Amino acid sequence: MAATNPLSEEEFSCPVCCDIFRDPVLLSCSHSVCKTCLQQFWETKGSRECPVCRRRSSKSDPPCNRALKNLCESFLESRSQRSSAGSEVLCSLHNEKLKLFCLEDQQPVCLVCQTAKAHKTHDCCPVEEAVCDFKDKLKTSLESLQQHLKVLEEDKQACEKTAAHIKYQAQHTKRQIKEKFEKIHQFLRDEEAARIAALKEEEEQKSHMMRRKIEEMSGEIASLSDQIRNTEKEMEAENIPFLLNVSSTLKQVHHILKEHEKVSGALINVAKHLSNLKFRVWERMQKILQYWRKTRERKNRDEK
Repeated sequence: MAATNPLSEEEFSCPVCCDIFRDPVLLSCSHSVCKTCLQQFWETKGSRECPVCRRRSSKSDPPCNRALKNLCESFLESRSQRSSAGSEVLCSLHNEKLKLFCLEDQQPVCLVCQTAKAHKTHDCCPVEEAVCDFKDKLKTSLESLQQHLKVLEEDKQACEKTAAHIKYQAQHTKRQIKEKFEKIHQFLRDEEAARIAALKEEEEQKSHMMRRKIEEMSGEIASLSDQIRNTEKEMEAENIPFLLNVSSTLKQVHHILKEHEKVSGALINVAKHLSNLKFRVWERMQKILQYWRKTRERKNRDEK
């Protein structure tokens, strides 16, 4: 009877944990609960109530429901057996074991299916033989997949090495760029210092020349002032003394009035320092760059 009308899993489930009863106990209200679930429920509620109907239990240690426990154990055993038996797939049409494999339809069939109209004219072979054939094919495919995996792993390693080399190249090139620009900066600083030094030298030379010239002109101004005073005094003299000395006075005046020598090239030659400055610096930089290029080409040839 139990076999023809088996009880459902729900009828063997605890109302608290909803799993198959484990050590079920029977309450005075006739409800059954797992012993562990009941103790946890009572501890949470703080009172001895039935988890199903909330009726207070008269016993603090309800008795074990042995009949239900035996039924649950039988149910679990039966379910385990059904699960094991279910591992062997049967024909969905004839409920027979699938012992043959239809080569045309590529599906397992039973002996009844082989004689039926759907497969009667089809070639069939034993399941074991079909399994061996397909396993051989899968083995070949698996070997191809494994070889493909090996190639992919090798390609991945090569890509990882390339990525690492790219990073090294970037760092190395960055360092070289900084070094070359530092050389260019140093060259420009040296050129700037040289230009400023040349300017300073010319400034000192011409400043010295102007100081010397100023001193000479100060002397000439003092001498000229004396001559003016003497001449004015001569003009105030009596006629005879004036005539006796006038020739000498005129000679002195004419000597002083001779053309004054002007200072030439006194200013700094700005054009010399600024004219074509960029061109001259660039020309020198080109020579240095050509030297660096030849050095690099020679180094590359040596490395090869």
